[in-house]
Amino acid sequence: MFGLELSFIWAGIIAGAVLIYVILDGFDLGVGLLFPMTKDEGERNVMMNSVAPIWDGNETWLVLGGGGLFAVFPLAYAVVMPALYMPIILMLLGLIFRGVAFEYRWRTKRWKPLWDMAFFGGSLVASFCQGIALGALVQGIEIEGRAYAGGWWDWLTPFSILTGVAVTVGYALLGATWLNMKLEGRIQAHMRSLAWPLAVATLVFMGMVSLWTPFTDAVYFERWFAWPTALFSALVPLLVALAAFGMLRGLQRKADIQPFLCAQALFVLGFIGIGISFYPHMVPPSLTIADAAAPDESLMFALVGTLVLLPLILSYTAYAYWVFRGKIDPEEGYH
Repeated sequence: MFGLELSFIWAGIIAGAVLIYVILDGFDLGVGLLFPMTKDEGERNVMMNSVAPIWDGNETWLVLGGGGLFAVFPLAYAVVMPALYMPIILMLLGLIFRGVAFEYRWRTKRWKPLWDMAFFGGSLVASFCQGIALGALVQGIEIEGRAYAGGWWDWLTPFSILTGVAVTVGYALLGATWLNMKLEGRIQAHMRSLAWPLAVATLVFMGMVSLWTPFTDAVYFERWFAWPTALFSALVPLLVALAAFGMLRGLQRKADIQPFLCAQALFVLGFIGIGISFYPHMVPPSLTIADAAAPDESLMFALVGTLVLLPLILSYTAYAYWVFRGKIDPEEGYH
């Protein structure tokens, strides 16, 4: 029984790490997605400076989520990786290209357009592949015995493409509201104007994915519309509507912080909805959290170290955001 509790604790930790990654690195990727929306060199510089002090810290949570999955749910890792090799490899390559672009575009004038393209392209590939991987997980991974039994291209379906586009558009919305919060002047007004169509598109894609998901698997349909989870199914549209209203109202009033927080709330609600669909599975439709967990001794050993490191990571993240709070001064930079 204690081992079962440990496995669910670890499932919560990994889910929390993934959620934190999405809400932190989402707007970071969104800034890259919006890079082509301005051709002014000064505006591009200040856009990049808005995330330069924190972008690498944001990706700590991706390492924690992926490393934690490997350490405490090795069976899930062994199934997910071969099923999603292509989108995961492309995502990592995208993150590498944008990471290199953070440094190299400041060191050259001749090749700066190339690194601007790498920053945008890396952000686009990483965002789209994250959405593809999410869609592939939601639609289910074929397992036979204790191994992946599907094909090389099973991850590529109309549903996964839809989720890929939805995540990309949603990240762009997070980026626009982040830049609205951090910048001033013409670039702030431009990003605020971009946030309007991105907000509408995000809500449309959220609705499409939400309507499609229950029909990808009978188990999802039952969880969403059976008692007591049907209560949350009824509550979700209301909460999404409230978050959307707050975001649009904030944009209309030219508020700085409100649109960003409400956009983040949309992602949190979507993540909770996916969690309800998945539970108690680690890899739908057949691999449960308990089945995928490592031995109890490994779970306990890893948990002790995590309980020490996790507060340190949270403290560092909070301190970094506190130090670099407020508006970005165009005359100052971090490079």
